[in-house]
Amino acid sequence: MGMKCVQCGMDNDLKERTDNGGRCKNCNHPFAFEPSAVTDYRFRFTDAFFAKAIEDISTNNTLFHTPKQLFYLLDKRLNQKHPIGNIWQGLGCIILFFSILYSLVLAPLNLPIYLAGMLGIILFMYGCFEAIKSTSSSLGYRETNIRCVQVVGAVVLVGGIVWSLIAENFLLFMFSISAGILSIYLAYRQSARQAYMPQDFFITQEQFQTWLNRWQEINNPVGKMLPPPREERLPAEVSTELTAYSFDRAVICDSAVIAQVLIANNFHFENNCAVLSVTGYPQSIFSTVLEMLTRNPDLKVYALHDASPRGVTLTYHLRTSPNWFQNCNVAIYDLGLLPRQIFASRNVFVRASEESARDAKQMPAEVRQSLSASELEWLEAGNFVELESFTPQKLIQVLNQGIAQSQSATAGDSLVVIDGGGGYLYAADSFG
Repeated sequence: MGMKCVQCGMDNDLKERTDNGGRCKNCNHPFAFEPSAVTDYRFRFTDAFFAKAIEDISTNNTLFHTPKQLFYLLDKRLNQKHPIGNIWQGLGCIILFFSILYSLVLAPLNLPIYLAGMLGIILFMYGCFEAIKSTSSSLGYRETNIRCVQVVGAVVLVGGIVWSLIAENFLLFMFSISAGILSIYLAYRQSARQAYMPQDFFITQEQFQTWLNRWQEINNPVGKMLPPPREERLPAEVSTELTAYSFDRAVICDSAVIAQVLIANNFHFENNCAVLSVTGYPQSIFSTVLEMLTRNPDLKVYALHDASPRGVTLTYHLRTSPNWFQNCNVAIYDLGLLPRQIFASRNVFVRASEESARDAKQMPAEVRQSLSASELEWLEAGNFVELESFTPQKLIQVLNQGIAQSQSATAGDSLVVIDGGGGYLYAADSFG
């Protein structure tokens, strides 16, 4: 297996890497990973693969990101390299192909060949259902397999009926009808359950940390990866000129990590808005900035949060808490994530936990009333989606779109007024 050196771009085959002690034959730079030494083929990858993931999560090394955002991206790409069920699907396709070829060339309407073709279809469908039922499969991949089952079921139904009528075989007629209708029904049933089916990580946190440590040992620290948010307990000195100024917009996040990502990428400077977390980040200037915000009668607040019980409660908390905007007539827009946004998008990583299920049952009545029955069911099943599962570029894009829509006079039904002069912004398409 050839591997390109990330230092000079020279391609090195296995013998050349082995003879040179795991180093590049051209520049002598060591390779961080050796795929041939990994026993589990699912986790074999090259230095170039890891470097590409770092480059993509940071948008060509221009945006800061968290370790978890890189973890999500690596998990997704390794999962996509080895999709569940593809062995059975491949075997089924091979049998079906040769059955059709033999039937067309040598023995048209031959019963054994027809049965062989049905075997190929059954194996293909088995692989599809393995992928659909697997919690290791992504939501998008599961739904792709559901569509495959629906299409194949329709082909079996129509094609089988036509073939059985030509062959005048009642057994084939009944089998085709039963298999086709059953396939379409099972696919429809699985489709209705997909939004409530969580996904498991393909890799473990321990694996990721081992790979990351190895990469940084060989290639220096990942330049745009952020450390954990610092909790500075002492307030910083803020000039009187700054305190006299007030932002017209503020983004409030439900976690310090997301606020840190936005601040590190200068979102507050480029959009002339404050960025805070509901947990009090950044601690050094939090109280001062919040005081500045509450003095501004024209303030617009944008809530950004996980699709979780704690997240969907953020807007309600901001509007009713005396520590935030309880007595302030400010517009509050919920940019998500909301469960209905998850239902409308298929490019998401849905997780589940018992803790999240317990929290969902303890949400305030006002929050529960703002959610649909399907959203409540989704949350009470323990499902949640983290903002860190999205890239920094996607998060910034969603915020920019949300702020622009809130200022548009033609926003239409996307803005729904709520109590206290605030509003929700439904931005389902943004997280697609």
